[in-house]
Amino acid sequence: MVASAATAIFLTILLVLIHRLSKVGQRPKGYPPGPPTLPILGNIHLLPKEKGHLQFQKWAEEYGPVYSLMLGTKVMIVLSSDQAIKDLLDKRSNIYSSRPEMYLGQIISGGFRMLLMEYGETWRMIRKIVHNNLNIKASRTYVPYQDLENKAMLMGFLQTPNLFVDHIRRYTNSLTTQMIFGFRTTSIDDPKLKQLFHGFEKFCEVTGTQTAALLDVFPFLRYLPDALLPMRRYAKELHSKEYDLYVGHYLDTKKKLRDGRAKPCFCVDLVKAQDEEGFSDGIAGYVSGSLLEAGSDTTSATLVGFVQALMIFPGVVQAAQAELDTICGERLPDLNDLPNLPYIRGCMKESMRWMPTDILGVPHAVIRDDEYMGYKIPKGAGVMWNVWAVANDSRRHPNPREFDPTRWANDHQTSAEAASNSDPTKRDHFVFGAGRRLCQGMHIADRSLFLAISRLLWAFDFRRPVDETGQEIVPDMADLTEGLFVLPKPFKAIITPRNTAKAECIRHEWAKTEADLLDDELQWKVVPDGLIWKDYEPAETE
Repeated sequence: MVASAATAIFLTILLVLIHRLSKVGQRPKGYPPGPPTLPILGNIHLLPKEKGHLQFQKWAEEYGPVYSLMLGTKVMIVLSSDQAIKDLLDKRSNIYSSRPEMYLGQIISGGFRMLLMEYGETWRMIRKIVHNNLNIKASRTYVPYQDLENKAMLMGFLQTPNLFVDHIRRYTNSLTTQMIFGFRTTSIDDPKLKQLFHGFEKFCEVTGTQTAALLDVFPFLRYLPDALLPMRRYAKELHSKEYDLYVGHYLDTKKKLRDGRAKPCFCVDLVKAQDEEGFSDGIAGYVSGSLLEAGSDTTSATLVGFVQALMIFPGVVQAAQAELDTICGERLPDLNDLPNLPYIRGCMKESMRWMPTDILGVPHAVIRDDEYMGYKIPKGAGVMWNVWAVANDSRRHPNPREFDPTRWANDHQTSAEAASNSDPTKRDHFVFGAGRRLCQGMHIADRSLFLAISRLLWAFDFRRPVDETGQEIVPDMADLTEGLFVLPKPFKAIITPRNTAKAECIRHEWAKTEADLLDDELQWKVVPDGLIWKDYEPAETE
């Protein structure tokens, strides 16, 4: 009898497990529509290894602006219209501002990266610190940094134009190291500069792999040893290097601040907050490091995409230069010219629409059950905002793969104004996120893009290279890197000064800047007036 009862219990448990397992991967009734599923896998077998944004766009065309993907034990809701993004991520941001679990991403980040943090007290504390340093009032004080680094970039283009990607990256990185840590990055060969971009590229690649997806949707796979999970072993190696870079930057600046040797910077507020709140050097290092990667990568990737657009659409060069010559003549453009340069403003907006760096967004997560358009959205679901599909919706943007700055002739909004516009159809692009995850550095990025685009086109001609047969080489706009954030794969461009007068103007401007503002190590002699930070003062309890 005992044996029979035990057998019955075992069979009952087995049947329950089989029944529950049979439901894994199925799309429950009431969920948004989506591709047909397979048992256990759901739709995970349909996720492409590369160019995933194109498949996600096709699904949007087939299943509508809100569809679902069943990924093993998880569900991903995909928003592919400006209205859906506004309605959920913006208007319901109180429940749509968390993050789904990204196992390998968190291993690389040590659980410290703000980008991947769940919505909670730690995230809100960090967000407040960041807001105080990147709000619109604070961002105006960084203009001298932007102007100086832009002139240094122009000199780089003049001296070694074939290394234009490196000069762009140094431009955005040095601006950010000044704001965050108080020092300039003076060389395109700086090892920490190279490590930052290499490390972030690998972070994006790893988090976009099928291995990462499998470990997220089938958590039991995480029990496998590293020998059977080489991607996890690699993620740990990336974290070790990344931790040393980010926390090393922070601890070095922290020591200099306390010794009175560092220039005022964001770390002043971060060290004060650490004194008061007692959070770890790991968190502090990743707060400053996350700002460093955000300020360095997104703007530089957008500018690389813009240079590629000039290779594919040479008419943009002529149109932009005609406007610049009319308004600026023989002087360098500056920020005061922005209202009078509508085509250049269009180039900025079109760059972020045409080649969005966060091509599928970084998924949000909903923290409680919700309903939208009659569909159930379950607690814990990932919510993807399909940046590529919205940017390439032909009803929103006719002929979307054409780089056309005139689309924005009557749009005078900044990125921040467009993002907060109550009419979602009036939002220009979705590169900077949505809701409470909206990038707080938008004002700074807008200015950096304007200065770079206007001055590069004012000073230089951009032409296609030719092959051995004399045929022009046109880059493939679809040839992008893979991962969470993207940019064009390497391409060549012929960049030359428009004339000797403009080349001499660049040399003169840089020589004057160097003599007036920089010391023998090319660091600021005295920081610009008006910065929001003061010298570091230790807490009284120290």
